Amino acid sequence: MCEFCHQHGEGKKWYLLMKNYSDELFRQKKSDEYMRKFFREFNVDASKIRSSMDSLDKGPGFVQRLVRSLAVRKQKKVHYGQVVPLEDIEKIVDLVKVVVRLPCVCRKVTLGKDVRYCFGVSAPVKGIFDEFPDLTHDFEVMSPEQAKKAFREMDEKGLVHSVWTFQTPFIGGLCNCDADCLAYQMSFNHNFPMFFKAEYVAVTDLDLCTGCKDCKSFCQYGAITYSAFNNKCSVDPQRCFGCGICRAVCPNESISLVEREEFKISTPTG
Repeated sequence: MCEFCHQHGEGKKWYLLMKNYSDELFRQKKSDEYMRKFFREFNVDASKIRSSMDSLDKGPGFVQRLVRSLAVRKQKKVHYGQVVPLEDIEKIVDLVKVVVRLPCVCRKVTLGKDVRYCFGVSAPVKGIFDEFPDLTHDFEVMSPEQAKKAFREMDEKGLVHSVWTFQTPFIGGLCNCDADCLAYQMSFNHNFPMFFKAEYVAVTDLDLCTGCKDCKSFCQYGAITYSAFNNKCSVDPQRCFGCGICRAVCPNESISLVEREEFKISTPTG
């Protein structure tokens, strides 16, 4: 299990525990205050952070490591994401009491466009977002089936699903990330992890794989390699984030997800 499951999930998948979406935790952590501040200052903060990361990237290596270590430790206490595959997203949708589709604040910064890739869950979002007309003009309360359908469509497009805290461990958002997402850019362009690997890892059934390489083109983490020798694709478990979107594009259903811990146990070590 990941560190978040040990810290916030009693050794279970922490994002599948109702307590991490509860009104009690929401009030206890004062998540409403944090969320209002987060959305009120997002554009300014995003610009500052991107500028700071550009400067940090030019600094000495030991300074970069120290600053990133301290910043990530602080970030985990307030707002971070973890990759979650489609089947667990659907379990979350059944678990929470409200799902609201919202414009993505990240893409507003990176693309200058409103795209609705984000979902508010559990928190009384209408009250929180009253002062943000840019977010609420396209406010869409969704039924569980509507939300699941939307996530399935995004899965087929290659978007990576994730859960997000707003005053850890309260989970207030579900997102769908790609290279246009600020969290993705921070994590992979600046080596500043904002979201973390899933509880799973993808594996390929080589007997079913035909080497079409569709999965390789879909993977956002460069975790899939192709061998011309046997005309097969395989997954590097160290690079795999366990998002599972490679499955959606495989025409032969040769890719599956296994628990990361079970994979470690079953894989021989030297």
